[in-house]
Amino acid sequence: MAPVGSAVPPFTAHAISVSLPTWRDTVGYEEGEKRVVDAMETGYPRFFIHLSIQKLARICEQKFGVNGERCMLFSTQKIAEQCRSFMTDRPSPVAVRLVQFVICPEDNPQNGVNGTISTEEQGCGCSNSPTPIKLSCVDLHIVLFPAEAFPIAKQFWQHAGMGISSRLAERCLALLPEDSRSTSPTPPTPPLFSKPANRHYSKKSVHTKSPSLSSPPRSPVPSSPSFSSKLDESLSTDQSTYLEERYGRNLPLTAAASAKRALRRRIAGTLVHDDDPQKQKSAGATDAELGPSSRGVKDVTEDDVYLYPTGMSAIWASHQLAMAVRPSAKSVCFGFPYTDTLKILEKWGPGCHFLGHGLDSDIDTLSDLLATTSQAHPGSPPILALFTEFPSNPLLRSANMPRLRALADKYNFLIVVDETIGNFINVEVLPFADVVVSSLTKVFSGDSNVMGGSLILNPKSSHYPALKSHLSSNYDDFYFEEDAIYMERNSRDFKRRIAVIDENAQAVCAFLRSRSIAGGATSPSTAIKEVYYPKYSTPENYEQCRVRASAEGGQEGGYGGLFSLTFLSHAASTAFFDALPFHKGPSLGTSFTLACPYTVLAHYGELEWAKSWGVEEGLVRISVGCENRDVLVRGFESSLEKAEEAIVSGSG
Repeated sequence: MAPVGSAVPPFTAHAISVSLPTWRDTVGYEEGEKRVVDAMETGYPRFFIHLSIQKLARICEQKFGVNGERCMLFSTQKIAEQCRSFMTDRPSPVAVRLVQFVICPEDNPQNGVNGTISTEEQGCGCSNSPTPIKLSCVDLHIVLFPAEAFPIAKQFWQHAGMGISSRLAERCLALLPEDSRSTSPTPPTPPLFSKPANRHYSKKSVHTKSPSLSSPPRSPVPSSPSFSSKLDESLSTDQSTYLEERYGRNLPLTAAASAKRALRRRIAGTLVHDDDPQKQKSAGATDAELGPSSRGVKDVTEDDVYLYPTGMSAIWASHQLAMAVRPSAKSVCFGFPYTDTLKILEKWGPGCHFLGHGLDSDIDTLSDLLATTSQAHPGSPPILALFTEFPSNPLLRSANMPRLRALADKYNFLIVVDETIGNFINVEVLPFADVVVSSLTKVFSGDSNVMGGSLILNPKSSHYPALKSHLSSNYDDFYFEEDAIYMERNSRDFKRRIAVIDENAQAVCAFLRSRSIAGGATSPSTAIKEVYYPKYSTPENYEQCRVRASAEGGQEGGYGGLFSLTFLSHAASTAFFDALPFHKGPSLGTSFTLACPYTVLAHYGELEWAKSWGVEEGLVRISVGCENRDVLVRGFESSLEKAEEAIVSGSG
């Protein structure tokens, strides 16, 4: 089992997850316990700022900051301006400065004194455009603000998901002269990890939620090497070469455009031979064999797919898109979502109605809301858009998509579906949606070493012309080239992996449910209360969208690799989790099994609020991987025995 704070997967410089092997470790992370915080080599990128990004930020702060200013780093001016707007649009506006820093190789004659700089002061509305640069240069946009405003800036980083990637940070560090990479320590900004109040924070409030919304430790970072350098020191030459070849780091950057084209084609479902080893290299080529989309809407093409640096930035962009093309109105969040989706709908625009159970009874409530609002404001759509996950995270409930689509058509609002958990190999949600978003970071990649997101438009939607026109004029592709190359390589076998994961998860869930109260178990030692899994949670709604085997031999959709467990006592929850012989940390969809005490990890500052929507504090979420099925079941069986022992002993 990986030690606390280490990368998951191990020895991975840009790992997406971090090892929190015990329940106590997760609580320690949330409370900023020194034992855990000091061990953190990495973390989920939107919550824990990668050490390479921290190092680059310290350099920028010392180069451009005044009076102890802190900063956030972005890859485009537009994103930097959006961050500034988020910080200034508050009851007590924050003073924000923008600096453009063009970093070029030392041998580039345009480099000057290490980079070209232009600044735009808040409220000035002016900017000095730098001299045109070569492709080898990096255009970095720096948002500077008073140190005490860091938690506000961190909210934008976390919710919008548009900060620079760790690979881009390392590119910048590599371009900087050696003598400019060393920085002097600066005092930390207190409080670093304060235990948050146990409440749900509302739109545009300033609420510090330990490490996810507070500043990371500052003093050790400037003088410490990046995680990549630690990795290089710990690996032999042969191991390093293996990692380079396994994860494709030796692929040329000139392949980035082709890699992105291949990604869009995979997501559109138009590649005819993508799973043919002889054809993989041509997936992004102009002569690749394309056919009708397998997404349930045949007119979908790669031109309807838009790439983003993270799944959350795709969700944020879909909300921005809806606000840009539709009349202003509140949105609806249908079902209990991943935490940042709700925060986006609350903190940008007019707000949202939250129907957190996501059951058919909530559709009845929604129908009444729509009718009442329409009567009060005739001629205007009663809501902007409805956002839902299919299925939801972590309760794995599926919305009744035909009913929602009928309401959307009647009342003229958008439907945005996050298909990350179901994935389009298993479910067809595009026919019911106007926009479908997904976190490519998860099962589409599988290797947990790169972030990515996608947004796809339904060309059959009545809103398609307006949505397409706006994106055609306003979409910026700022998905970093190296990240795209990794994502393309990782995703080549995603169909095969999903089939294995689906079968593994079904076997594990069948075993666990047979030993649960929900499955009819009556033993005095029974520890599991409920198994949340699409096959058992609102199955009739899931089946309406599950992919059916085609006459051409297409595979039938499964139920995904994610499930959650609740237990009859807190002691049983912790005993089960601590005994799991698998990786433990944030994220999901990995090729290896990954577990976390989800409610503690995602809602530690609002446990009672989460409980009110049926998300219990003791819930354990598991993402099943591609391991041997018998080994998986035995591992869960041994962990369950520990939970059942806790029930028998009456501990907790």
